[in-house]
Amino acid sequence: MDVAIEPVTESGSGGTLRLPSARVVPLSAPPASYTAAVERYLTGVGIAKSSARIYRISLTTWGWMLAGEPAPTGPARRGAKPPVFPIAAIDDPALPEVLAELAAARADEMDADTVNRELSIARKAIGWWQRQGWIDGDPTIGIERRPAPPDHTKALAENQIAALWRLDVALREKTCWKMLYESAARADEVLCLNVEDLYLQDKRGRITAKGGATEWIHWQSGTAQLLPRLIARRTRGPLFLTDRKAPAGTPTLDVCPETGRARLSYRRAEEIFEENTRLLAHPLASHEDIEDLDGWTLHRLRHSALTHDAEDGTSTPMLLARSRHASVRSLERYARPGVDAVARHVAERDPAARRRT
Repeated sequence: MDVAIEPVTESGSGGTLRLPSARVVPLSAPPASYTAAVERYLTGVGIAKSSARIYRISLTTWGWMLAGEPAPTGPARRGAKPPVFPIAAIDDPALPEVLAELAAARADEMDADTVNRELSIARKAIGWWQRQGWIDGDPTIGIERRPAPPDHTKALAENQIAALWRLDVALREKTCWKMLYESAARADEVLCLNVEDLYLQDKRGRITAKGGATEWIHWQSGTAQLLPRLIARRTRGPLFLTDRKAPAGTPTLDVCPETGRARLSYRRAEEIFEENTRLLAHPLASHEDIEDLDGWTLHRLRHSALTHDAEDGTSTPMLLARSRHASVRSLERYARPGVDAVARHVAERDPAARRRT
């Protein structure tokens, strides 16, 4: 980064020293728009492909608010075109106050984990843009992270997993959900798989993990039985595809060269899973109330798989290898026994049950 330093001057008879002020000289010409700045950031810091989707979604959401507009939510979000504005608009002195109100309103509608993740991603990007000299300030200063008490019900019970497999859904969804649970992989990693990354006989696949490393994920017979039907005769291209042809402008890497269909996005995969699991998440609700209910998230399949492994006595080194976490501390939230394990523990120690035996 190039920094221009103004001369040091003195004022008054006391020789009061005025500190030099630094002015950041842009390393390159600022991009034409906020959207272009987002792409420059993702490329410039080397965000892995598996993570870039999440970063792009979060920064697009913040793009609405940085333009002074509320970010669309729910069905309105799909297909909504973000506003176009110059990156320099982030330095508008009136923006911080407006942004704080918009962020607070969004935080009231979303879960704390999502809000905090999006805020963290926005601040990382803003900091990088500042270092490039494209903007001076950070309008998110003053916006606080929301408290996120731990949710100890994220691991699905065994009967919930069994009910999930009984749902009448498309082959694509059956395969994706089975793979996520059996491999305990992150959803963005699985959705970035290509057909040529699969080693079907070995029941494993090569993925680009968080941080950009190339690693293996492994699955079981349930996924292995479904994959050949999903792939059909394809030999390359994205594994999980949309139902329609890819729109113009879709990156070549995200288009199947044999069918012309696009790679299934994380957002769409999440929507489908959430919609199909609403009644499973609320078994006492009626079909008339389904539009007002929230279903499960794809991450709960990974969380459940690791929790069930821990309950079955899987060693810590194996859990670390399976989850691909770097530390035991990161693994702790998954290794907490779930509701079924606690129920069995209590039942096995019930004095009345012992007498009946």
